[in-house]
Parts: sequence; structure tokens; C-alpha cells
Amino acid sequence: MGKLFGTDGIRGVVNQNLDAELAFEVGCAAAQVLSRNAKRAKPLFTIGKDTRISSDLLEGALIAGLCSAGADVLHLGVIPTPAVAWVTVATQADAGIVISASHNPFEHNGIKIFNGDGFKLSDTLENEIEDIILFNKKTPLKTGADIGKVTYADQQESEAYIEHLASTVGEDFDGMRILVDCANGAASATARRLFDRFPKLHADIINADPDGVNINRNCGSTHIDSLTKMVTAGNYDLGIAFDGDADRCLAVDETGSLIDGDKVLAICGLMLRAEGKLSRDTIVGTVMSNLGLHLFAKDNGLDLLCTDVGDRNVLEKMLEGGFAIGGEQSGHTIFLEHATTGDGQLTAIQLMRAIYGQKASAMAAVCQSYPQTLINVPVADKEAKAAVMASEALKAAIAEQEAVLAGSGRILVRPSGTEALIRVMVEAKEEETAQAVAQKLSDFIKNLA
Repeated sequence: MGKLFGTDGIRGVVNQNLDAELAFEVGCAAAQVLSRNAKRAKPLFTIGKDTRISSDLLEGALIAGLCSAGADVLHLGVIPTPAVAWVTVATQADAGIVISASHNPFEHNGIKIFNGDGFKLSDTLENEIEDIILFNKKTPLKTGADIGKVTYADQQESEAYIEHLASTVGEDFDGMRILVDCANGAASATARRLFDRFPKLHADIINADPDGVNINRNCGSTHIDSLTKMVTAGNYDLGIAFDGDADRCLAVDETGSLIDGDKVLAICGLMLRAEGKLSRDTIVGTVMSNLGLHLFAKDNGLDLLCTDVGDRNVLEKMLEGGFAIGGEQSGHTIFLEHATTGDGQLTAIQLMRAIYGQKASAMAAVCQSYPQTLINVPVADKEAKAAVMASEALKAAIAEQEAVLAGSGRILVRPSGTEALIRVMVEAKEEETAQAVAQKLSDFIKNLA
């Protein structure tokens, strides 16, 4: 992990550790590094954002940096993260930038960069950008006609993206009723247009009125309780919840039970195998994948490969093995046939396709969820995270609690890639056991930090 880039780009609280000056420098450095193999006289960057009040601020600074370093910009406005990746490829741009902090609270924001193939930047390229910024290797600024310019896109690019999503399914979803939570985020600009492509589908949209500060606030994939209540009260067949930049999707079945990313992998994995599209009968998950997904794979003759946490790690494994589907319990799901990154709206319509004509609860029952407790323990900063994770005392405490589980569960303690947190995850046969072990370890880390 670099000093600027984490597991999902650059993150921070705006005007504390992420400000306009840094965004300008990122724009300059990105233009310098990513222009080497430009497809035109001036490199072309797409740029999109979510609905945070600070996104305009960072966008202006990034564009100023890009243009100052001689790059042209295609301005996409508010648009989901995966749409920026798709448009980057479709327009043959040299790179794409997204301003978003995904599921984090509104005061946070971030900068993610895609290469011209729609994939997140390699560590090597991120390190080059970091070096320019951190070691004051000033990017030469252009003058005269060499300065970049901005083209403001109409809805043509986002309409093409939506058409692409709709083209991945053949069903008309006749008679299906869904409730869609846009988290007051980027999906607010696209979800209605996507689901309107299916006239026989009944889709109600909620939390699609962003005001700059209500993104992810008591809504979306990180606050799913209200969606659960509305799905059961309204007799919907399925509830769908996106996060702030719509690269995640979680769902709720008709009984109000959660369909998390693991269950999405199971349901859609079986669908792809039935269609002959599940390469090598393999699903890619992460170390956070529930024990239930492991048992599902075993019971159904599938292989489950687990990577470190992060959709980038999942994608690398998928590309390495040519696997069709992978994802995280948190709702990042990658359908490699159709996308280069996790796409919440694509996941939603693929899940709808998999359960169409069936009860969502019956389909989700193929993958049992074992009790899993996750506690986020705040620490001071990145240095504190590193010190805690290197602690021999923590290793001994984990070993002690693993003995308590006696082989009937598992413990995972890891640093957050985007926040000053240590995440403690415990699985066990009984929920009380998982909670007790997780609390003991969390209390130990609090004292240690």
C-alpha cells in the first residue's frame, strides 16, 4: 500500500487529508504518467463523480491539473464508477477518473483511476504517480495550444452504458416487482433509466434525491434495514440496494432476508454453469467469504478460490484464470463477460435474471450463511494500523481465541484499506460464540492501540 493510494484509490476527509491542491497534483501527475502511450496527440481522460458536496471541488481541481499537463477531458458529470470504466473503453480514452468514496460518509471522498482498458491502475503506475507528488517531481505545465480542453458530455455516453447493461439480459421481467434503493448516490442518475428499459417490470425507486450530504445516510447497501421493511410491507419480489458510487449491490428477498454478495455469487454461479458459461466450474471470492459459500461450492461440485480482500484482487485472479464470476460478500460482483470492474446495476439485473420466475428466497437458500460478526476498531492512523497488525501480542490473542473455536469457526483480523480501522471478523456455528470472540479481540486491540 502506498502513502497516497490504498486498496481502492486515494481516500480522505475533504480539506483535511484530501484537498484541491492534492487533487490538482494528482491530475498533473496522472496526465504525465498515463500519456506515454496516448492514442492521440493529447491524452484523453474521462472523469465522473458521485453526489457528495465535495465532488465538485475535487473535480475542478483534477480537471485543472489534467488540462495544465496537456490532457483533454471528457466530463461525464454524476455517473456510477463502473460507467466511467465502460465509457473509457467505449470512447477509446487513455484513462478514466472517478471522484467518489463509495460507501463512506459524505465528508469523505476519493479519487480512483482506470487505465484505457477499464481496469484499475497497477501498483506500478500508482507508485509512479505517487513518486511525482510526494517527491516534488513537478510535472511540466503546458502553454498555448498545448493546454488541454474539456468536452462536456450530454447523456449520449451514459445512455450507451445503460443500453449495454440492458443488452446483457433477454428477459422482459414481466410481472416482477422490485424496489430499488439508490443510496442518494450516483445510481440516482441512471437507475430509473435502466429499469425503464423493461416496460413490463414494475420498479419503484427510493433514495434518489441527493442533496450533497445525504449520500449513504441511513440508506443504500450499508443501511439496508429500511429497504427490508419496505420490501415486505409492499409485497415486492426483490429489493435492491446500491452504494454511493453504484459499484456494489446487495439485495433483499421477498421475506426480507438479506441476499449478500456471497449468495449472489452462488445464485448467479449456478445460472452461469447451467448456461455453460462458468469457466472451469470456478467462483472467485475473498478471505471474507462466508463458510456457507465454501460449503455451497463443495456441495455443488464447484471450486471456490479466495483472494485477499478487495475487488482488485478478485479481478486479478479472474483475469489470471479466465474465470467468469467473482466478488466480495460486501456486494462487489464482477461479471467478466460484461464488465471490467464491479458493477452494482449489472449485478442487479443479472440477479433478477437468475431468479426470474422463482421465489428469491428459494434461490438464495442454496447458500446458507453461518453466523459472522464483524467489528470495526478505530485506530489513530495508518502507522497505528501497521503497529497493531505487527504486534506479537495480537497474534497470541488470536491464537488463544482460535483455540476457543476449536476448529468450528474462523477468525480474520485485517486492516481496512480505506479507513483508519482494524476489522475483526469471526465466524462460528453459534452467533453468541462469534460475538463473544469478536468482542474479546476488539477490546484487546482497543487497549493495544
